[in-house]
Amino acid sequence: MQANAIDFENYELLQDDVCARRIVAAKQKLGKRAIILAHHYQRADVYCHADLTGDSLKLSYLAARTDTEFLVFCGVHFMAEVADILSSSEQTVILPDLSAGCSMADMANLTKVERVWRELAEVLDPDERVTPVTYINSSADLKAFCGQHDGIVCTSSNAVKILQWAFARREKVLFFPDQHLGRWSGYKMGLSPDEMPVWDFDEPMGGLTPEQIEKARILLWKGHCSVHQMFQPQHILRFRNQYPDGLVISHPECSFEVCKASDYVGSTEYIINTIRAAKSGTRWLVGTELNLVGRIAEEFKAEGKIIQFMSPMVCMCSTMARIDPQHLAWSLENLAEGRVVNQIRVPEPQASLAKLTLEKMLEVSK
Repeated sequence: MQANAIDFENYELLQDDVCARRIVAAKQKLGKRAIILAHHYQRADVYCHADLTGDSLKLSYLAARTDTEFLVFCGVHFMAEVADILSSSEQTVILPDLSAGCSMADMANLTKVERVWRELAEVLDPDERVTPVTYINSSADLKAFCGQHDGIVCTSSNAVKILQWAFARREKVLFFPDQHLGRWSGYKMGLSPDEMPVWDFDEPMGGLTPEQIEKARILLWKGHCSVHQMFQPQHILRFRNQYPDGLVISHPECSFEVCKASDYVGSTEYIINTIRAAKSGTRWLVGTELNLVGRIAEEFKAEGKIIQFMSPMVCMCSTMARIDPQHLAWSLENLAEGRVVNQIRVPEPQASLAKLTLEKMLEVSK
């Protein structure tokens, strides 16, 4: 952060409506020099200021195609890293609050993944037989690891297609950090549970025998999303008993049991588009983050569509919610005064290796 930057303490106690007006004014001052990108899970009082919105795959495309000087990313840290990797060296990526992380991404780190690769080498040659596939919800150094080992990145929109690509090259996949997306995608491809064992990174050899490793097609990392794990099959059963004609749609980060009990399963972009295309008067139970569900419930209310949140408990992406109007106003006003704060910069050689995997993903996803 530049030494002469405005201190955030001046913003902490500002009312949200004051911040909103200052955000609008700073955006007007910056003009076309800056755009705000926001993920679908972003809180409403920040999302409303976004120029571009989407899920992780869509935002990856958008970040790769814009030539704007400043990309202000209202998401979490790994998303801002992706934007930095895919944008040009003349562009600057800003994350309004550096503490906006992802608990799932934190469940896998480079030390653990490298240890798994070494342990696999005791049973087989991983560089000959295993393709590392990292969910985009991961740090840049894990994407770089995949780049080093001819692997690839996936999102919840394209995981099946990416796995098909991987299996055309090698017989096995190490899938991290979300076991649920990997399991559901493998199931969609016809794999059985014993072909998709969970690798417990806290146990020697992942808690698996050499025979289990040999039989495995997908080795699933023991990771999960803290939001989507809250949705349970009994939530769906209760809904179906009350509304027999109702429809259930879930994100593939939900457990296998929830996905299996749903009528539709897909990314946030898929969820939005599926409900948008549905007949008026339909009732939906939606298993994904609360901010998105609340937003689409309001958006489609005029069409007579009734949209319910799956869990009786509040399930929000609390780390993404750290990007609030105060942090957004602070970062934009600093930019408007020529001061760059909270720049996200992925170092070399990580950036180049990670870019290989991201560009490979974008090409395969076409």
